[in-house]
Amino acid sequence: GSPAPSARVQEEKKMDSKPVVHKKIENKPGWQNETVFYQIYPMGFCGAPYENDGKPVSRIGKVKDWVPHLQKLNVGAVYFSPVFESDSHGYDTRDYRKIDCRLGTNEDFKEVCQALHEAGIRVVLDGVFNHVGRGFWAFRDVQEKKWDSPYKDWFHISFDGNTGYNDGFWYEAWEGHYELVKLNLQNPAVVQHQFDAVRSWVDQFGIDGLRLDVAYCLSPDYLRQLRSFTEGLKPDFVLMGETLHGDYNRWMGDGLCHSVTNYECYKGLWSSFNSMNLFEIGHSLARQFGPEQWTLYKGRHLLSFLDNHDVERIASILTNREHLRPAYGVLFGMPGVPAVYYGSEWGLEGRKSQGDDALRSALEKPESNELTGFIARLAQARRSSRALCYGGYRNVVLTNRQIIFERAVEGERVLVAVNADSAPYTAHFDAGCGMAVDLITGENHDFGGGSQLAPYSVAFWKMER
Repeated sequence: GSPAPSARVQEEKKMDSKPVVHKKIENKPGWQNETVFYQIYPMGFCGAPYENDGKPVSRIGKVKDWVPHLQKLNVGAVYFSPVFESDSHGYDTRDYRKIDCRLGTNEDFKEVCQALHEAGIRVVLDGVFNHVGRGFWAFRDVQEKKWDSPYKDWFHISFDGNTGYNDGFWYEAWEGHYELVKLNLQNPAVVQHQFDAVRSWVDQFGIDGLRLDVAYCLSPDYLRQLRSFTEGLKPDFVLMGETLHGDYNRWMGDGLCHSVTNYECYKGLWSSFNSMNLFEIGHSLARQFGPEQWTLYKGRHLLSFLDNHDVERIASILTNREHLRPAYGVLFGMPGVPAVYYGSEWGLEGRKSQGDDALRSALEKPESNELTGFIARLAQARRSSRALCYGGYRNVVLTNRQIIFERAVEGERVLVAVNADSAPYTAHFDAGCGMAVDLITGENHDFGGGSQLAPYSVAFWKMER
């Protein structure tokens, strides 16, 4: 079984060190709204064996070699998918306190976080709080001692039933996946254990926020407790929830998550191009962020993405690779916080039909091509523009193959213009001024006599007024 709680507590006290402060990272609530995120799935990225073989190998240090690449990309934060000791893929936690032995030690990961912070890049970890793996120390105690275990109320257990694993008891699992044991988050001892772990992550690694796995399974009450606790640790600590469908305001807002994943626009971001119907994404964005009273998420900053560790790589799902640039153009131009998935910045492929591993490749070193340079310029444009970070949303021109929308704040207007067609397009509309500068290329643009859009092009026109 696991060590007695008192021995555990002693050990945990030893592991905690004083908070790390880096001069490149200022305390700035709302920092995420001006940041480009970069997602790494460490188990795949580092080429760790799929099942936890118990062999300690230091692999996570490889991230340090990628810091110059991330700086060139103008990335402001790295979101790491799970890094803690787990049974296999990381979402089946064994121990919230210990970096997975397949990745290295806590000290190894601390060095990675330090290297990122010194480069001015923040660190966000995956908070997997709804469920744990069957190898989680408290669950193993229940397997061993059954109803005599002090941890039996950490889970939803019935000693009258059983599961396919034949433990001699039934337990609630996440969506029927019995390798993922649902935690009882109504039990204050469980919440306390998780919050103590989060405190240790801030103390040891200086983390700047959490992406909450299956946040749609977490109660608003739990989210409120977590938000208040993490704000007490660091005033600019950010919580980003994983949500799929439904009204995102249930999980996002004052006292809840700062931001949630915009799966609702995710589909439109690729299928609008595949079906050559930009009305789809134009309508989704207008419904979420448009100027009308009733729109859903005005003033909120959702996490937007073209791909991640759970879905097909964008270069594989687009039927025409020429649409990579326009798709990234919409991603960086639309309201929200853009996230780039490691490897996709140079058009890496990966199909879901080949299993999750195909989406989570081991990569030796970063690559760069035209697409990478283009994404770096989009990221720079976005970071330098208040309108792109905070502006409202209004469709100006919308056809099947072209979309031009306005992002505006007091004192700054940017028009995002995308042509998905293989032919040039001349757009006629009232720009409200004569000249603009394209934030992507730095070139001047004259609106006189219509605006020409090259095939498969993107422009971020910053208006002279």
